[in-house]
Amino acid sequence: MTAPKLTDAQQAELHDFARYLRLERGRSAHTITGYLRDVTSLLTFANALGEEVELATMRDWLAQRSEKGQAQATLARAAAATRTFTAWRLDTGRADHDPGRRLRTPKRGQHLPSVLTARQMTNLLDQPAEASAGEDGEISDQDRALAQRATAILEILYSTGLRVSELVALTPRSIDRGQNTIRVRGKGNKERVVPVGRPALRALATWMEDGRRVLASQKTPADAVFLGVRGGRISDREVRRIVADAGQRTGTGGRISPHTLRHSAATHLVEGGADLRSVQDILGHSSLQTTQIYTHVTAERLRSTIDQAHPRA
Repeated sequence: MTAPKLTDAQQAELHDFARYLRLERGRSAHTITGYLRDVTSLLTFANALGEEVELATMRDWLAQRSEKGQAQATLARAAAATRTFTAWRLDTGRADHDPGRRLRTPKRGQHLPSVLTARQMTNLLDQPAEASAGEDGEISDQDRALAQRATAILEILYSTGLRVSELVALTPRSIDRGQNTIRVRGKGNKERVVPVGRPALRALATWMEDGRRVLASQKTPADAVFLGVRGGRISDREVRRIVADAGQRTGTGGRISPHTLRHSAATHLVEGGADLRSVQDILGHSSLQTTQIYTHVTAERLRSTIDQAHPRA
């Protein structure tokens, strides 16, 4: 896969990061060169997927390098460079959180994207956020709306495999209930049409027709599908929190993210017999090579099943 060029903003950040390493951290020229090479690799990987630099993206980037047979020491240096970069971005106000803080060097064999099983996904979607009743036994309109919003977000993310940035940017006009599709504007301003399952459309309709008006305010943008608690367009960070909370509530094991649901959707499509070209179109990958990782995921899961169940595995 030919990696997209870095944006001007990313190149400027790398220049500032190198200056920081040299002047404030006193790193050698050799170390700075290695760190910049690693961070550049991460950024181009994220650009190819149309993702922000989040924990799941960094893990997948390291996983890809591990799969190519890179030495453990090389992976450890790449992880260290990434952690230094994301901490620096937070410290300098370029980011509002540090996803690299929880990044660890992958161990041997832990090199494929994290994916929920079909049963885990069913548990996640069948046990949506429940609105809690107050002291008077009544459920407030806002609590009900927040529960409806969470259900719609989880259903849409898994049904479509959207990136979190694409979900946040959805507009009412992008939803075609007659055709059961959503029109998405993805990386590089490229537009694609993604099919949506009926449960996801029902959850979305409930949110749009009932819950959305509860959170809406005079400042609410008319073209925003999902809203934050203050009535503005929902943020990437709030979507990630909603997904993580759902994972903890249903005990799926480990912290999950919108990226996990995207990986799971793609993996389940491939396991169900979908051809890679179709999955590529659904996910909005610029290269089929990027989509091919899901064939490795399914092969690994089959290998694990055989190891556990076959008497002569």
